[in-house]
Amino acid sequence: MKNICTLLIAAILAMLSIAGCSSAKGGKADTNAAEAAADSTAATVAIQFSADSALGFVKAQCDFGPRVPGTDAHRRCGDYLAAHMAACGANVINQHATLTAFDGTRLPARNIIAEFAPDSSRRILLLAHWDCRPWADHDPDPARRKEPVMGANDAASGVAVLMELARVFATQAPPVGIDLLLVDAEDWGTSDNEESWALGTQYWAKNPHRKGYRPQFGILLDMVGAQGAQFAKEYFSEAYAPSVVRDVWTAALKSGYGNYFTSRSGGGVTDDHIFVNAAGIPCIDIIDYRTDAESGFFPGWHTTADTPDCIDPSTLKAVGQTLVNLIYNQY
Repeated sequence: MKNICTLLIAAILAMLSIAGCSSAKGGKADTNAAEAAADSTAATVAIQFSADSALGFVKAQCDFGPRVPGTDAHRRCGDYLAAHMAACGANVINQHATLTAFDGTRLPARNIIAEFAPDSSRRILLLAHWDCRPWADHDPDPARRKEPVMGANDAASGVAVLMELARVFATQAPPVGIDLLLVDAEDWGTSDNEESWALGTQYWAKNPHRKGYRPQFGILLDMVGAQGAQFAKEYFSEAYAPSVVRDVWTAALKSGYGNYFTSRSGGGVTDDHIFVNAAGIPCIDIIDYRTDAESGFFPGWHTTADTPDCIDPSTLKAVGQTLVNLIYNQY
């Protein structure tokens, strides 16, 4: 990821018929109405998401080095992530594949699926990519643009939130089945080929870990830890999963995080949720999209500055606690 979506992706999704979805206009109206009725005071919840623990998971991933497919850091971090999920009581499925990047590079990819309450028929999908971009092509120093990105925010932050959620699920079983999907080979893409992104998710969508897999909905986490983050309602999320946008943003508002989850609509972003929606699963993207930035994203995006120093535990808390409250109080 991540470039702002063009009409190519819009055309692909426009041809799909996804049950329960409505137009972007309708989704926006429904969401705003829900927000107007929501109580903006912080909800009292018994289950707490630990921002300090999540921050530790960000740093632990970065300690391996950039998790670029085909590197030792990538292999060792993948083992660490799978082991953590298993230790939290999940049924762990490792999905290995060799994928071809836009430049012909063969990528040894690994999607990691952690199933909680695997026998439950009602399921929710939460996902994030765990690989790093192989080159810092937006670095302000041209001499460093061939270096790999450490990926603390893009996207160790989303993975860290899922890791902490796994720890929460281990201590308090969720009321529905939860599948945590860590997808690989997301960030080896080029701006002139939108299908060159999210290769791991594209593979998983065509080869789901369980035949006929159909959760109620999906939530993608991407760049959810930076200082000053703001989560606007991503265009395709509103278009294809408006009820999920409504539920998440309402939960955030009730939890006291309306300053992070803003009411404004954002642009369409090429990201993993595009291909999850294309597979027939309504999926939204919680992503820090900044209209006032030239790149559209946080200052360290696709640069060598995407290190743990840019992570704010308060941002991790806002996202993680919102999801905890959503899962335990609503489902």
